[in-house]
Parts: sequence; structure tokens; C-alpha cells
Amino acid sequence: MAELNRYGEHVYWDPLPTVAVSQTLPIAGAGPGNSLGPPSDYLRGVWSERDWRNVPGPFYGAQTDSCGTGPLAAPDHVLLEDEYGSEVVFRQPRTVHETQLVLTAAWSDPFAGYACDGDDHWTLGQIRQWWADRTRLVEWIDRVDRMWSISDHEYERAHASAVRAYHHYLEHGLENDLREYGFWLEHRRAITPADTLPDLGP
Repeated sequence: MAELNRYGEHVYWDPLPTVAVSQTLPIAGAGPGNSLGPPSDYLRGVWSERDWRNVPGPFYGAQTDSCGTGPLAAPDHVLLEDEYGSEVVFRQPRTVHETQLVLTAAWSDPFAGYACDGDDHWTLGQIRQWWADRTRLVEWIDRVDRMWSISDHEYERAHASAVRAYHHYLEHGLENDLREYGFWLEHRRAITPADTLPDLGP
């Protein structure tokens, strides 16, 4: 559930405080005594190498491996692209538990290609540019969905549901989440009734 402020309004939830103290968090799905360890050990993705399909936010995948472990760890947040099989963050975490799942996806990547320094790079203007180019993303989703949905490989058919979830999110919820994130980047505080969320454009 998204965080609410004292006025009962949805606000951007910042996962970075959870990341900062995540060293002792359990690896999702692992047995007792298996912790994530220092995030600097596995969050080493490079901003300039990020995949364009990553949704704006702190987390992104950049030249990850192609083993498909990320979607297993965080199926509501991570999917595979079809060119190299690398992993893409299509929904940012909005709770401690969801952050633990995305961190587990990152921890599972032997290439250490995830990162969570998006706040240091994204601006409201860049979010607007990404949103303006979403037709490209929809076209990719539709193409991959058609291809994977009828695949002879169960592995690909399973991943088709993730790209459909991304499409649904694009149409129902992502725009407002990006407006909240844009406000956060501009002000680094929760919104109040005196504030207005920024528009993303057409």
C-alpha cells in the first residue's frame, strides 16, 4: 500500500532509507541466517548503461545477467527484455517488503547490474521526456506480448504476464506515481494540501 500523509493523500514513498539499513534484511525466500549483506556489494549498475524500459525511480537494471532470477524474486516489479534477457524494473517498490524483494532480485544478479541511485540522475524534465516517449514502450510491450504468449517455451509464456502487468500499470497508476516522484525530486518532502503535483504533459 502506498504511504499516506496526515491529510489522507497518497505520497511518494522513499525506499532509500530501507536500502541504507538493508544489510541484515533476509534474502527473500531464503532460510534463516541468509541476509542481503552490504548493498554496495551488489548494487553496482551504471546509470549510462541502464535499459530504457526501466520506469523512472531510484531502482533500475543496467546490463544485468540473463538468468531470469529477478522476476522470480520480485515478479511485481521486475521483468525481462527480449533482446538479451536482461532485467528491467517496471514498478518501483512502495513498502519495506517490496524493497526487500527488489533488493533480493539485485542480490541474485551475478553481474551486479542493478542500482538504486536514480534520484541522483532523474529530474522532472527527464521524467516528462520518458513519459512523452511511452508509445515506444507500449509498442514494445505489445510486440513481446504477442510473441511470448504463443511461444512454444513455457518460460516465455510465463514472462508474457509480466509485460501485460507493465502495460496495465502504464494505463492505471504509473502517471500519478511519476507525478509524485517528480514532486519528490523537486522538493524532497511530502506533498501538502497547498501543493499541486506537477503535470507530465500529454
